[in-house]
Amino acid sequence: MNFLNQIFTKVAPLPAGTHHMQAMQDEKPYRLHLRLQKDGSGLLILNASTVMQLNPTAAECAFHFIKGTAPEDAAKQISARYRVDKKTALADFNSFADRIETLISTPDLDPASFLDFERVQPHSADATLRLDCALTYKLPVNTHAEYAPVKRVDRELTTAEWQTIMDKAWQAGIPHIIFTGGEATLREDLPQLIAHAEKNGQVCGLLTDGLKLADKDYLELLLQTGLDHVMVILQPDEPRSWKAIETIVPQDLFLTVHLTLNRQNVKDARDILQKLANLAVENISLSTSESDLLDELLQLQSVASSLRLTIRFDLPVPYSASHPMAIETQDDEVPAGAGKTWMYVEPDGDVLPAQGEADKILGNFLRDDWEKISK
Repeated sequence: MNFLNQIFTKVAPLPAGTHHMQAMQDEKPYRLHLRLQKDGSGLLILNASTVMQLNPTAAECAFHFIKGTAPEDAAKQISARYRVDKKTALADFNSFADRIETLISTPDLDPASFLDFERVQPHSADATLRLDCALTYKLPVNTHAEYAPVKRVDRELTTAEWQTIMDKAWQAGIPHIIFTGGEATLREDLPQLIAHAEKNGQVCGLLTDGLKLADKDYLELLLQTGLDHVMVILQPDEPRSWKAIETIVPQDLFLTVHLTLNRQNVKDARDILQKLANLAVENISLSTSESDLLDELLQLQSVASSLRLTIRFDLPVPYSASHPMAIETQDDEVPAGAGKTWMYVEPDGDVLPAQGEADKILGNFLRDDWEKISK
């Protein structure tokens, strides 16, 4: 906001807390959750499907929007807190409200979005924003066993235990849950777990090979229970993988397709991207664990841009040698944001800073308090 440069003394932010509203726009219901942090910044969650990080001034605008404060009264309070003229404060509040209303009417929003109020870098947040939950390390038949660390855990949590973890996450202010594995769709209770996240008000995503989502009835079930976004791990030689993408694209669901570049598909990679673009896919994730293919990977990113495919980062990928961590991580360093902005929960409840960091157990989310895990 323009008036930020006029702040010369520290202001006392609004008190930390959670605020909620449910309303209608164009005869369609929507809901907003606002979590105000101690420093005055906030997380605004739209329809349990999009998380927006807000700086203190934008968070205060969101607070007044949710409370239904009259624009003139909101401007008066903002003006007093930030010592700016009321005309500027009113213009900024109205601009904020207009952008929120535009987002409310926009389908298939990015699960992690930012308003244009001094954008917060994704890894700069002090709070944990996302929990990646490996429901199982089981894999479909004929899948290489090394793609999941099945020997890492002694058991899988029950439905009720995962629900407890999601409740504890919500109470700790974690607004975003991603179900992964192994293959999460092998859990029969996946729809029930998605519904629980939706009931809490959490954004809910799924990482999957996508094969089960080729069944339109199963996909519809996940959508009805509250699934907000999905990343499909593309298997270019598997017809059902392409069928799944064709089934998902027309739905009101934010889709990202992940392609692991290897020696077997590198020659066809450009054609694969073109086929994805032809299917109206808009978002992709690219990775390779083979160092001699890094140049090809960079070239493929340029191809994706030319096809107007948006490259997405920082979403979890399969537990295998073929994931972005192999590129992003050097000298065994944990990727930026791991253990802070997001954390990873194994099938037995153990919490890791990130997928693959099994030697850095932070605690067990079922047994330990969040304060112990996050310290």
